[in-house]
Amino acid sequence: QLQLVESGGGVVQPGGSQRLSCTASGFTLNIYAIGWFRQAPGKEREWVSCINSSGKITTYADSVKGRFTISRDNAKNTVYLQMNSLKPEDTAVYYCATDGESYGCPLLRYDYWGQGTQVTVSS
Repeated sequence: QLQLVESGGGVVQPGGSQRLSCTASGFTLNIYAIGWFRQAPGKEREWVSCINSSGKITTYADSVKGRFTISRDNAKNTVYLQMNSLKPEDTAVYYCATDGESYGCPLLRYDYWGQGTQVTVSS
């Protein structure tokens, strides 16, 4: 089974920063494109960002562009989401996901998901 695990969530003040991590079990994460999603209470899940296998190509939702940065350290088999200038509207459960096959973004489907990590932006 391909499994993803998110970590790094917590409570942060508006304007602050947080870095999330995504690691893999059961497969080698470093050869696949990875996406980040988020879901706030009462809202649909929203696509946030995607990164290709090499880390050279990245894409972002308009709601986070200029504030969030996706990156990866393939030697550590980890994908990161650096979140800066956080707003209360960024409060959500954040997920990483992949199709377990593609090298590049965008992905047409996301077959494998983590359990999510909670990010709360509040003063």
